[in-house]
Amino acid sequence: MKAKAVLRLKFPSKESLEIAYRALMPEAEKPATARSKAYLSIHGDFLVLNVEAKDTVALRAALNAYLRWISACTRALQTLERLA
Repeated sequence: MKAKAVLRLKFPSKESLEIAYRALMPEAEKPATARSKAYLSIHGDFLVLNVEAKDTVALRAALNAYLRWISACTRALQTLERLA
């Protein structure tokens, strides 16, 4: 792999962190393409996303996808918290 990125994303609670982690794991375990691979882990209050790709175009596409999914998870959790 030629391009790499590491993102550390802080979540407001351990519960929301674990929910987002479990929601994203199926995507990381079975990538849609062989051009990139993502690894997820939890370190303290942070979700750590490591992405490796064959080129910068694949890296950008993978990062955009994961960031959109993470954004969708956090928006859904915020909406559920407001309704509770």
